[in-house]
Amino acid sequence: MDNSLNGIDAVFLDLDGTIYLGNELIPGALKFLQRCSDNGIKRFFLSNNSSRSVTQYLNKLHNLGIPANQEDILLSTHDLLAWLDKNGVTKTWLIGTEGMRAMLETHGIATACEDPEYVVLGYDTEISYHKIAQGSIYLHRGIPLVASHPDMVCPSPNGGLPDVGAYLAMLKATTGVDPVHITGKPNAGMILHKIDELGLLPHRCAMVGDRLYTDIAMANRAGCVGILVLSGEAKMEDVALLDEAAEQYPTLIVDSVANLL
Repeated sequence: MDNSLNGIDAVFLDLDGTIYLGNELIPGALKFLQRCSDNGIKRFFLSNNSSRSVTQYLNKLHNLGIPANQEDILLSTHDLLAWLDKNGVTKTWLIGTEGMRAMLETHGIATACEDPEYVVLGYDTEISYHKIAQGSIYLHRGIPLVASHPDMVCPSPNGGLPDVGAYLAMLKATTGVDPVHITGKPNAGMILHKIDELGLLPHRCAMVGDRLYTDIAMANRAGCVGILVLSGEAKMEDVALLDEAAEQYPTLIVDSVANLL
């Protein structure tokens, strides 16, 4: 596979660090998306960032001049909702944003229960001591923990910011509890359910992202082409530390999406 993406029918694009960084577009991102359209390549946006709802993501993309609709956006929150459904969970204590709360409650899941079945942890950019303290109390009582994704940091123009992985480390230090499950990337189902829905073949789809342990690991688990961009978290030094047989090893490395197509 080279920069031309010959033989690719669809690209699944990470957002933070891949299409934009903070509130600024990655240079060349809009032209890349236009080239996808011109070449008949479907494009979808995937994010482990569970701090925003689909509506909030759409508003951000539209404000950046990116055309998109609800079906174009796949979030770790969707994967989390599927897992909660599968396990029959309707009562939770949420450590998450109001946007995430709205998605769960619209789906019929209570988020501030006095007798929760699970403590649910998302990327909470509105975190409060009350939320983490009450969550810790429930964990001490034996209530299990589930997290929306494993990312340690959220990329920003000023460096990595604490994400779910960092919150998990805090809760582990406080309670000794590990999550029973972590949804989102790198779980292959995060991308495969959409590929199946579209009737596409995994090896003719590409996942483009800036994280080795989520974006690229998921691509390899799903049998897709894994394209690493160096516009976010991962650097060439990180790749150099990997064995070529590692699931985090990318098929292709480019500086940014501006180099594709």
